[in-house]
Amino acid sequence: MILAGDVGGTKVHLALYDFEGGRLKPIRDQKFPAGDYPSLDIVVREFLAHPESSLNQAAPSAATEASSKATPGPPAEQIIAACFGCPGPVRNGRIQLTNLPWVLDARDLAASLGIEHIFLLNDLEANGYGIPELSPDKICTLHAGDATAVGHRGLISAGTGLGECLLIWDGKVHRPIPSEGGHTDFAPRNDQEIALLQYLRRTLNGRVSFERVVSGIGIKNVYAFLRDQEKMEEPEWLRDRLANEDPNAVLGTTAEDGSSPIAHEAMRLFSAAYGAEAGNLALKVLATGGLYLGGGIAPKILKTLQAGPFMEAFLDKGRLSPLLEATPVRVILDDTCALLGAAAFAEARAAEITGHSQRSASLNA
Repeated sequence: MILAGDVGGTKVHLALYDFEGGRLKPIRDQKFPAGDYPSLDIVVREFLAHPESSLNQAAPSAATEASSKATPGPPAEQIIAACFGCPGPVRNGRIQLTNLPWVLDARDLAASLGIEHIFLLNDLEANGYGIPELSPDKICTLHAGDATAVGHRGLISAGTGLGECLLIWDGKVHRPIPSEGGHTDFAPRNDQEIALLQYLRRTLNGRVSFERVVSGIGIKNVYAFLRDQEKMEEPEWLRDRLANEDPNAVLGTTAEDGSSPIAHEAMRLFSAAYGAEAGNLALKVLATGGLYLGGGIAPKILKTLQAGPFMEAFLDKGRLSPLLEATPVRVILDDTCALLGAAAFAEARAAEITGHSQRSASLNA
């Protein structure tokens, strides 16, 4: 049995996997509000101890008390390995999370949870390992390009933040190389984007990265620019919905159904910046094997991405545009991709250490 985790700034998604016929077989998964817990090991204990309950509304004190008294459901020896994908750079098995006051250390987690093999990965690295585990119906093609080409790939994921990963082709498999490319300088391409940069420099008091435009935070920044700087009308009904619902979900749906001009323009500007940086990544890694969009935003705005601005910006690379014309662009539709990748990595690394592969054994079962 493999324990996998996708640790984000707002939620922790945990899952247990087994293998069947050489493929990962999900047993169960659960999401937890990250801010309600003081540490990752307490979240894991909750997950293992209470398989029948939904704990998304648990208060920190209740979670802590329950964890201290509960006995984990699966015995620790049944979990042969665990891996957690986390935002930020992992160094020597240790990471300081960017959006949570947690410092994770693989050695400390192994001792606390009683699981011998625990690994930490950058979250986009985990997504990269997950792509080969996806079935074809979990991927949507935005741009066919040359689907027969083999080579390096790029992975860019707009969600709470903006993650990027290089998928290097070694002749047999794609090896994920983590990156913090989402924090590079935002590069405006036209007068409106220059005005957006100037607006964000004032409101953020300094430097502006791509993440400040291409992310969940970025969508709200772009909307505020259009409302406050460009003076686009914000109807009262939209203002009320933004105050009482998830703002990004509201802007995405009202842009896609055409009910709000300002939301439509916000998502157009967002998707153009997304396409431009995706094209930048494709050039940097020479992604002849394709460019993948991960994260939680892309699957929810497929109509916007297919409308034009994303691909126009992706392809707008001057003399190198023909290279990008041949680059396939695909959207990952499965929100468990990082979990699949973390589970696959954990099994492979444990197999290297122990000499026993649970995946291979399942082929002969």
